[in-house]
Amino acid sequence: MKALLFINGEPPEKLPSFLGYTCVACTDGAFRYLKNQGFPLQKLKYISGDFDSLSDEELLGFEEKKIFTPDQNKTDFEKTLEILLRKNINAVDVYGGSGKEMDHFLGNLTVAHRYTKFLSLKFYDRYSEYFFVPKNFILGGVKDLIISLYPFPLAKEVTTRGLHWNLNKEDLTVNTKVSIRNYATSDEIEITYTEGSLLFFKEKTGKIRKSII
Repeated sequence: MKALLFINGEPPEKLPSFLGYTCVACTDGAFRYLKNQGFPLQKLKYISGDFDSLSDEELLGFEEKKIFTPDQNKTDFEKTLEILLRKNINAVDVYGGSGKEMDHFLGNLTVAHRYTKFLSLKFYDRYSEYFFVPKNFILGGVKDLIISLYPFPLAKEVTTRGLHWNLNKEDLTVNTKVSIRNYATSDEIEITYTEGSLLFFKEKTGKIRKSII
C-alpha cells in the first residue's frame, strides 16, 4: 500500500494528484501550505507532529485527523513514517523534503536512509526526484536528463551504463569522489554497486547540455 506524504520543506509548485494512494498524510507544518494552495484537505487521513507550528484555529474542523507526536528525539518526518508503517504502508511518495532550512533536508535524508529497509521512499521537489537505489537498478525514460549519484556515505564498485560519464567499478565516498551533474545518453540507464548506500537524483525535465559538457 502506498502513501502520499507532505512535510514542511519547500512546498511543491504544483500539488500532485492524490489518486492511486491508500493514504494521504501531512506533518503539522505542511498543513498550512496545503490549505493555502487549495488542496482538498478532506482527503487527508492524518496530520501528525508536535503542533508547535499550527494554531487551534487553523486546525478547526480537522481535529479528528490530528495525531499528536510530542517526542522531541525524533523529527516530525520520522514520527509520521512510524505511523504509516503501523498502518501497513510499504511505499511513500514525499513532497516538501527539501528547500528552506538545509539542516532539515539533511535530516530528512538521514531518516530516509534508516527507513529504506522498511519502506520504499521517493522524494519529489520542483527540480528533481531522488531516492536511495538498490544495488542493481535499471530505469527507463531518462534520455538527456541530469543524473547525480551521491554515496551515503560510501558506495563500492559503482558501475553505470547509459550515462555520458560512466563509472566502472569505482568507489564513491563523501571524502574522495562523488558523481553529480552527469546526464543520460540512453533512454535506459543501469546502476550497480556492491556495498554501501547510493542516493540517486533525476531531474524533472531535460536542459540544454552546453552548460555541463
